[in-house]
Amino acid sequence: MSEHYLNHPTFGLLSRLCRVDEFRSLFTTLYAQRLFFLITNSPDGVQFEPVSRADAKLMLENQMRSTRRDGSDTDQKNLQLIYKRTFSQ
Repeated sequence: MSEHYLNHPTFGLLSRLCRVDEFRSLFTTLYAQRLFFLITNSPDGVQFEPVSRADAKLMLENQMRSTRRDGSDTDQKNLQLIYKRTFSQ
């Protein structure tokens, strides 16, 4: 999994935790990892939707389940590492 970053106009640099679907990804603030955003990339542009920590955790857990069924071992291990680093603090 490669690292992806996005600049939020108010909160600065965001880091992608995982893709949610073809057009949406889950991001968090780079340093504090306390604020989470669902980023939608559409023909209309990029949209930032704030999400709660609980919702972000659920989205990442769902992605882990999906990867366990359909993805590679490397992708699954990367998501587990991201999960642990983000939500086990």
